[in-house]
Amino acid sequence: MVSASARTHSGDGHAGKEAYTAEGRALCPVMAAISIIGTEWRLAIAHRLLDGPQRFSELLRSNPRLNAKTLSATLKFLENAGVVQRTVVSTRPFSVVYSLTEMGLGLAPATRELRAWGERWVLPRLKGKAASAAPSGVAPAVPPALPALSGSRRR
Repeated sequence: MVSASARTHSGDGHAGKEAYTAEGRALCPVMAAISIIGTEWRLAIAHRLLDGPQRFSELLRSNPRLNAKTLSATLKFLENAGVVQRTVVSTRPFSVVYSLTEMGLGLAPATRELRAWGERWVLPRLKGKAASAAPSGVAPAVPPALPALSGSRRR
């Protein structure tokens, strides 16, 4: 539980006003953000929704490693956290569309920076490891453990 009061925090390099828990511990803004978007699928789904509203099936098809149970649970979590909005479209048959809220749209700069960091630092390392482990004459591939975070929309 976070108290409504804010105190100036000093001593660990984090300047400015920060919220405190009921126990008096400072909440780090980075850790608070990670508690909402800090899993592989939460950020990947939010990133995918930056392309615009999408139906459940579109999101499910956007990554072959994503299953319906995980997608459903992740969307419910993001909706409860205020990142995603669920809209029932009154068509026959009805459909559900997911989109980002204002809070979710605020992730755009962070996902761009994270993508740039991954392209510069992470992918080259993974490609290098894959190349050294691959038999000669076989093209290295990015391990399938990485979620698809490209900005292009797959249909």
